[in-house]
Amino acid sequence: MKEIKSIRLKDVATAAGVDASTASRVLNNEAGHRVAAETRDRVLAAAEELGYRPNVMARALRTARSHTLGIAVPQLDNPVFAQIIIGATTAAQARGYELLISLVEQVAGGGGVYNRLAHASRVDGLLVATLDEEASLKRTLAGTGLPYVLVNRKLRGVPNYVVHDNFEAARASTEFLLSLGHRRIGHLAGRISGYNGSQRLAGYQAALKAAGIDPDPTLVSEAGYTMDGGFRATQVMLAAKKRPTAILAATVMSGSGALKALHAAGVRVPEDMSVMTIHDLPISEMLQPPLTAMRFPLQEMGIVAANGLIDLLEGKAETVACVLPHEGLIVRASTASPRARSARA
Repeated sequence: MKEIKSIRLKDVATAAGVDASTASRVLNNEAGHRVAAETRDRVLAAAEELGYRPNVMARALRTARSHTLGIAVPQLDNPVFAQIIIGATTAAQARGYELLISLVEQVAGGGGVYNRLAHASRVDGLLVATLDEEASLKRTLAGTGLPYVLVNRKLRGVPNYVVHDNFEAARASTEFLLSLGHRRIGHLAGRISGYNGSQRLAGYQAALKAAGIDPDPTLVSEAGYTMDGGFRATQVMLAAKKRPTAILAATVMSGSGALKALHAAGVRVPEDMSVMTIHDLPISEMLQPPLTAMRFPLQEMGIVAANGLIDLLEGKAETVACVLPHEGLIVRASTASPRARSARA
């Protein structure tokens, strides 16, 4: 069997025609050391050609850092978080870090996961995308002593976050349904007490008010971010004396649950009721009918958050504050004009 040679730092330095210390500064992206652009390009090209991978354990011993980031998420089966994780992993690996994924279930004592990441797993910093209550989460994160960046949420007094413009996305989504002629628009809200849920509810209400419609609280049902939550919240709307003609779901998962409930009740989409969601994912096209959606750059969120956290760790940034705009409306077969429905009926 042919022996596989391990590529070492000095092999990269020799191939690039530089000394090992220069190669190390380039490959470790060390701050405070000036290296000519041509030299940097030569070292990176040599590392790529040779297939060099840094020895993470040796580097950790040398720097007292693990070059590992932790990301805490509330759901692993939710494609929204899966896309964020993909983006964060891509960015971390590009900068010589690994990403450790941890599920934080929303139960009492769940905050212990953060301490395990900080002390047992020895991560250098945290990306936090969980749904924990604000006060308890702030206390827990402060107790880890680690830098952290909030992902897809904000906390009062915490300067480091990457979020989407949820207010504008919900406002524009509601405006689209209004443009089709809908006036009774139901909203399957996320967690209304949380940042995203409250922002999307506010955007939905702002669009209605701008159109001269008083928001009807009976048309808002808190569905959370699961298919089951969307299913149950839609059943509540269907049991009302006067149903909505359209539903805006706060996420693809609750929107999928809405479709399930409507199909079970014999309500045709979009002939009897339109449905659209905030967030667009590949599953949106596979549902029946395919869901109209407001698209967010989910992988970009993970990329920006991971790069921001690494910049904090390496002293290249003091804060990370980013609000990402939505990418636009994707119109599919789940929405139609109520007037068109009446004509077909």
